Amino acid sequence: MGSEIVQTGGIASQISLQGASKAAGEQARSRVFLAMLIVGSVYAIIIGRLAYLGAIEVDGPSSSRYSSLATSATRPDIVDRNGNLLATDIITSSLFAEPRRVVDVDEAVELLTTVLPELDVRSIHRKLASKAGFVWLKRELTPRIQSEILALGIPGIGFRSETKRFYPKGETLSHLVGYVDIDNVGIAGLEKYIDGLGLNDLRDAGFAQGTDMKPVKLSIDTRVQHFIRDELAKAMDRYDAIGAGAVVLNIHTGEIVGMASLPDFNSNSPADAQQKDRLNRMTAGTYEMGSVFKTFTTAMALDSGLVNLKSKFDARKPLRIAGFTINDFHGKKRILSVPEVFIYSSNIGTAKMADVVGIKGHREFLHRIGLLDKMDFELPEVARPKEPKKWKKINSVTISYGHGVQTTPLQTAVAAAALMNGGTLIPPTLFPRSHKQAEKLGKRVVREETSEAMRYLMRLNVEKGSGRRAEVPGFRVGGKTGTAEKVVDGRYSSKVRFNSFLAVFPIDNPQYVVLSIIDEPKPEAGKKSATAGLNAAPIVRNIIRRAAPVLGILPEFGNAGQPLYVRN
Repeated sequence: MGSEIVQTGGIASQISLQGASKAAGEQARSRVFLAMLIVGSVYAIIIGRLAYLGAIEVDGPSSSRYSSLATSATRPDIVDRNGNLLATDIITSSLFAEPRRVVDVDEAVELLTTVLPELDVRSIHRKLASKAGFVWLKRELTPRIQSEILALGIPGIGFRSETKRFYPKGETLSHLVGYVDIDNVGIAGLEKYIDGLGLNDLRDAGFAQGTDMKPVKLSIDTRVQHFIRDELAKAMDRYDAIGAGAVVLNIHTGEIVGMASLPDFNSNSPADAQQKDRLNRMTAGTYEMGSVFKTFTTAMALDSGLVNLKSKFDARKPLRIAGFTINDFHGKKRILSVPEVFIYSSNIGTAKMADVVGIKGHREFLHRIGLLDKMDFELPEVARPKEPKKWKKINSVTISYGHGVQTTPLQTAVAAAALMNGGTLIPPTLFPRSHKQAEKLGKRVVREETSEAMRYLMRLNVEKGSGRRAEVPGFRVGGKTGTAEKVVDGRYSSKVRFNSFLAVFPIDNPQYVVLSIIDEPKPEAGKKSATAGLNAAPIVRNIIRRAAPVLGILPEFGNAGQPLYVRN
């Protein structure tokens, strides 16, 4: 009996011990779980806080720009027709600060100015002393400067990688390629045009960061562009002019192979781009083109069928109309044939040709060939031509020889190309275009016979008229001078001129139009005159002489060229 009691007590004790052990295990597990829960909660709070900080927008740039690892929006490379690089992105570092993390503002400012002495001390101090989450201090630093700032060990200072636009050719294509702002956004020229094609939309959607974009190829030949700019710079110096410009245009496709305007600027540092004299004179400036307009008046008269090359016009006496007297610069004071009116640049004869067509027909023709409407072109910098609100006879008379309307030089070249290529007006372009594409875009504006006659007259003017100084042996140039008096204090001044020369080559099989302009040229030393034949024509001659071989036009001497035939 007793033994049973002992046995029973042992079992009870064993059960009691097992229960205590089980309870202790459950308590330990509860403590571990509680510890894990606390640690998990702490991590959750940290992660939540980080997510919150990442989501909120800090002062200044957005949170995506706040990251020092992000890169700003990239842009496609721009290349010329031969693949030569004209614009590209390079990686730079920009300096920023998180003012709330800057320990000693005065010390930070003092240290930063030892490396960047150009910083405005007051401005930087104000930024670092603010409570902003993010502020820019200096954009686009060199690797050396970045390394020196890093060595300073300033708390709250960091760097962000950005893309900077780089233009290997500097000034050479500045008016065409344009430039971007500090955030790599197109501001002028083709850079702005490219943004307009959708790059801004891609950037806003976040797809223009690190995107591998195909290069944008232009119709420009960098070699021809260099020749143009070089000759313009020499001419400005030689004739002490305030500006100059020129274009080489393919008359069958409308492709611009080269175009420049001086003064220009460096696209890498375009601080001077907004100065008044830095405008692109070829597209953004409008001018009275002077006697170059006689080319269009003559073409209009011939195309009307009311005038032919054998027609005669009396230029013996000045033309008096509406209180004005129209005279010739070097008058022959005799009856002139149409070719003589053209090569002697007779204002009287040209005005009478316009009178045959009439005011309505004159205005319609100039609009038809695109001289009086705003040009459809890729560059944003395109001016609208100016014409009288109401055309009277005096307007038609003066416009016939290039006074009374203003148009852009590029439009003048494009209209001339239509007269040289058989009569088709083709819009200009800075991008490659095939003959087939040009045919679809082209619009017939004059008859083939008119084009033949104008080629004959252009060549005759270089052989015997005012365009002699544009002749390039072997390349058979045709052309027309334009010497326009500029308005000074409300009156035309015989001493202040805007000169131009319009050329085409090779004249028996025309391929390219070349137009030069020179603004307010002065007479060379020892000479009294500064007409277009003395300055604008030599510019064209030098451009053709250098560019023709590059463009694949081979010289022909002797009687190798095809003779020009004209239908009467």
